Amino acid sequence: MTVQMPDLYAQLRLPDTELALRAYRLSQQSTPEFVFNHSLRSYLFAEALAGTRNLRPGTDYDQELLFLGCVLHDLGLSDRAADDRRFEIGGADLAAEFLRDQHVAPERIAVVWDAIALHTSDGIAGRKAPEVGIAQLGIAADILGRERDQLPADLVESVQVALPRHNLSYALTDAIVDRGLRAPGTASPLNFAGQLIRRHLPAGTFPDWYDLMADTGWGDEPATLTEKPERFAATPEQLAEVFMQLLAAGDLDGLVSLYDPGATLVATPDGAATGTEAIRESLHALIHDRISITLVPRKIQVSGDIALVSNVATVGGAPDGSSVTTHTTEVLRRQPDGRWTYLIDDPFFG
Repeated sequence: MTVQMPDLYAQLRLPDTELALRAYRLSQQSTPEFVFNHSLRSYLFAEALAGTRNLRPGTDYDQELLFLGCVLHDLGLSDRAADDRRFEIGGADLAAEFLRDQHVAPERIAVVWDAIALHTSDGIAGRKAPEVGIAQLGIAADILGRERDQLPADLVESVQVALPRHNLSYALTDAIVDRGLRAPGTASPLNFAGQLIRRHLPAGTFPDWYDLMADTGWGDEPATLTEKPERFAATPEQLAEVFMQLLAAGDLDGLVSLYDPGATLVATPDGAATGTEAIRESLHALIHDRISITLVPRKIQVSGDIALVSNVATVGGAPDGSSVTTHTTEVLRRQPDGRWTYLIDDPFFG
């Protein structure tokens, strides 16, 4: 039985094969409109980006296979998908099952499976069959804007009108997170869904790679700790002590290493230094002026990888021999290697 071609299908000039039409219907019936529209836009953008690489349909890649990989690539977010596997694999398995029912050759099914399973895998999709890499190009262009400047402006405008975005990037992210929360087996610390879901759970409840390393039981330690233990604050409480030691020693590089790359240091009441180079200049001035700082812990609160600290700071080194005492406010962050560093260091905020 021939599947009737919808008006939208003809308008977008999608592949005119019965298999492609059936896949179109499956995606439309199985996924929300924002996902379905994304799947179609991904194909249209993939075709356009293939053209920028002088890849020709029918010669350099199979147009029908590319369409199948794009239009079915988010079936893993549908209610049909199994709850025991990541959404990319769930979608690839559903697509393969559908294609087997349509009596598609196994080698063609394998290409579509790869296109769907690998569409979030940078560096891998492009090393597989042409349709796999091209599909990822279109998908990434639509959701992340990659190479959007290479797309013809008239194509983008017409596609956006025919297939509204519905805030795709955020809507799709929410759908992946919702599925991960509902079916924890689909999100692990080592896959894409796991990276997204970590920000939606209480701090410290979802491990990352460094947490997994810490729990191997082999006793491995970070190189920072074994090579330069004097510069390493393994706990928030230790950071003030390490800071005082390095300042007293005039170790500028060591002091700079205690700050997050995007940190802010308020070295004077009148100004703040943000970023490594600006912080280096501020710390160099402290060393040059022979400023001494004594920090006595006052209060600390820790939540996962973030700590809020207050110290009683006594700052000396004035020409007249006087000193100033303040209550500091510091926000610390635990780095992947286990070090605690300053994210915000403000001796005057208190």
